[in-house]
Amino acid sequence: MSESAKKALWYVVHTYSGYENKVKTNLEKIVENRGIAHLIQEVKVPVEIIKETKDGVAKESEEKIFPSYVFVKMILSDETWHIVRNITGSAGFVGPEGKAVPLTPKEVEDLGIEEEAKTVLSTSFKVGDSVIIKDGPMQGIVGTISEFSSDLKKVTVITFSFGQRPVPVELDIESIVEDKK
Repeated sequence: MSESAKKALWYVVHTYSGYENKVKTNLEKIVENRGIAHLIQEVKVPVEIIKETKDGVAKESEEKIFPSYVFVKMILSDETWHIVRNITGSAGFVGPEGKAVPLTPKEVEDLGIEEEAKTVLSTSFKVGDSVIIKDGPMQGIVGTISEFSSDLKKVTVITFSFGQRPVPVELDIESIVEDKK
């Protein structure tokens, strides 16, 4: 069977800590320079995007889902094995005695290798925290967090306005800051 007739499969490459992106970039450069995109078709470092709100400030960061691993979709041959195995930062293929073992279609699906980066929302606040409303008509009022929306974009704060009766107020999460008292 000719090389081009073989189907490209996903392989896992173990990298030195912190070298995932360097391995990906160098491998993509080699593929482009040698014109072997038909053999090494895709290189991925799966990440999830963490959106966190702390003290009313939204911050976004990327976090590697599988630290120290790079996923390579390729047609395995002596040439491709040597290229991937000998790239700076590569510790070798995942498999018995460094033998390249492809992922099964179910493993590819379960690991989410072919999916786009997922966004994970996070906040440093929790139910019961005392917070101050930082903008809007209730600016400056202190309250207690009673619940969050499922997407963590909204928060319900119980305030004690209007004669000390508890009043639930739904706010954007960016509208509150920690009450540091």
